[in-house]
This record gives sequence, structure tokens and C-alpha cells, in this order.
Amino acid sequence: MSSIEIINLSSLALSLLPALLVLLVFAHWSLNVMHSIYALLRMLIQLALVGYALTFIFATQNSGIILIILCIMCTASSWIALNTVTEQRLTLYKFAFLAITLGGGLTLLLITQGTLHLTPWYAPHYMVPIAGMIFGNSMNSVSLAAERLHAEILHHDSYIQARNIAFQAAMIPVINSLFAVGLVSLPGMMTGQILSGISPFIAARYQIMVMAMIFGSSGLSAALYLIFVRSTYAKYYT
Repeated sequence: MSSIEIINLSSLALSLLPALLVLLVFAHWSLNVMHSIYALLRMLIQLALVGYALTFIFATQNSGIILIILCIMCTASSWIALNTVTEQRLTLYKFAFLAITLGGGLTLLLITQGTLHLTPWYAPHYMVPIAGMIFGNSMNSVSLAAERLHAEILHHDSYIQARNIAFQAAMIPVINSLFAVGLVSLPGMMTGQILSGISPFIAARYQIMVMAMIFGSSGLSAALYLIFVRSTYAKYYT
């Protein structure tokens, strides 16, 4: 079994060059370059910190800590999902939280306990990364659904029309990834497993599981959000 190449800091810095070119495009076109710079810096800090945090989490093997982490994921992803409708963020937050928690949580439960049969049930090496993928994609689908629903309702469409358009829009990235996987891209989990020496056939099974859970959690979360917020937008279509 081959070992994964260790990336040193100087090599890691080279990977940032395309990102820097994109920042130059933002600046040259007089767009909001500072927002992108902030996002990149925040990403660097967050991933550096999470590296230390995961080392501690994986070593503790404590179910209580895992539950706290899952709650933090749901809370943060629900808040971030509403970046597209900031003027109504506080009003809509509870709906986003419920949608992501239910849609993502049910999918997480099925995958970790029904498909993988984790022992113990909270096995951190599996639970935390899988929860991250599920809640992250649920967050993106809710974010797209929230933005499109808000825009369609303001254009005086009926709720049913706005809901359907918003749901389709929210699922476009996920459906595109289903079409592209294996033809255009080898997703992260499959690539990581192949690089670590696992058989491509086994890696493909895991990736099928991942793509199915992403499609399911994204669709359920977006649908639940669109259902939950109907009463909030009632004044626009009654």
C-alpha cells in the first residue's frame, strides 16, 4: 500500500497561485475583492484550527463531544445558508435550522448506522467527516433555495411556482455532480482512498454512498426549508 505524499508549506503555497490570479481578476474588474480575500483567509485559519481540533477529537472517543460538534455544524451551516437573504436572516433561521437538521440528520443516521454500521455509533473518524459532507451540502442547497424562492416571490409568482423553481435551482449543482462523477471528476473521497492504496472498486462503492447521501440530504433539506417558510411569505401571494 502506497503512502500519501506529505505536502510541505512551500509546495502548499504554490497551490494558492490560481487563487491569487482570481483575486487579481476581482481587483481589475473593480469587484468586491476584499470579500474574497476575507473568505480565503478565513478558510486558511479555519482549516488550520480544525486540523488541531480533529486530532483531539479523534483521540478522545467521547460521544458527548461528537454530539456537540454535530450541533455546532447544524447551527453554523443554517446561519451561513442564509447569506443570500440577509435581510430576513433572523426570521428564516429557525426554518433553515430545522430543514438542515432533519434532512441532514436523517441521512447521517441512515448512512452511519444502516450502511456503515459504525462501532461505536459515534466513531469520530467516520462520523465527523461524513457529517461535514452532509451538512455542508444541505447548507448549499438551502442557501440556493432561499435565494431563489425570495427572488421568485418578489416577482409575484405564486408560492407553488416559486417553490418549484427554487427547488430545481437548489438541486442543479448536485445533479450536475451526478452526471460528472467518473467522467469529468473523481470526487474527494474516492481520490483520497485511491491515493492511500485502496482498491478502486472499493473506493467506487464508498463514492456511490457519498453521492447518494449528498443527493438525499440536499434534496430533503431544500424541500423541507421550502415547505417550512411558506407561511412567512404568505403576504406576498395572498
